[in-house]
Amino acid sequence: MAELNETARSHDMGLHTEQLTGRTQQRFFDISEEENHLYPEAYDVDFNKRVVIDAIDMDARDVNRKIRDLMAEGYGSIVIRNPQARHSLAVGILQRLNLTFEGSLGYFGVGLIDGPNVRVTGRVGWSCAENMMAGTVIVEKNAGSTFGAAMRGGDLVCMGDVGSRTGIDQKGGTIIVGGRTGAFSAFMMQRGRMIVLGDAGKNLGDSMYDGTIFVGGTIESLGVDAVPGDMTDLDCAWLERKLGMYGLKAPNGVANMTKIVAGKQLWNYDNLEPSEKKIVL
Repeated sequence: MAELNETARSHDMGLHTEQLTGRTQQRFFDISEEENHLYPEAYDVDFNKRVVIDAIDMDARDVNRKIRDLMAEGYGSIVIRNPQARHSLAVGILQRLNLTFEGSLGYFGVGLIDGPNVRVTGRVGWSCAENMMAGTVIVEKNAGSTFGAAMRGGDLVCMGDVGSRTGIDQKGGTIIVGGRTGAFSAFMMQRGRMIVLGDAGKNLGDSMYDGTIFVGGTIESLGVDAVPGDMTDLDCAWLERKLGMYGLKAPNGVANMTKIVAGKQLWNYDNLEPSEKKIVL
């Protein structure tokens, strides 16, 4: 572990750092784009250039191909009507884009994205925004299980209720749930923040390594190594600002939300004696 600055604002808000060893990450950006760090495949789009597509007679592959064709033509604002809850729509978009779905999405919608601002006026199925890296995704109704699985960055917002295992293996970014979340939410959470304005199901934060969870309602039970934390003025200020961005409010005020953090008993689990492991688990 690298030495942490206990007085740093980022550390106070749960943004911890550590020394990681191993192979370096491959560079995927165009080195000629020193300021924007664009992907080589990124299109030059104009957000004022808007188009509306009716997808009622299109399958998922046709919709995804159409989105890319429109980006290649410079459209920066795309509206897809009648998505018909098809699976795997708008996956792998690696640039800024205003994308609206007027309707519901099926499984694995808007996964592997890095930059677009997406709004879904209906519901979404399992694993929405899986491995999301940057941008925003706003779901106006409810979401299925594994919402934001392995998320790495950006803001993922569901105005309604979500299923179980929300934010499983979350590695960064912010997940906001306007209603309730199911069992095992934040399971194996590693980084980032999760805000649940309603109730949370069983085993919240089970086996979490780091990160922060805020809950406005009741918590059915905490998982292994998830413990209550102390709410700070910095937490309250951040919550007010973040929720205000999406027109949301904590039901009883942010100061009365419950903060959950990692107990850090699992950080050195492999070095514990068998009797100690039983106590932790």
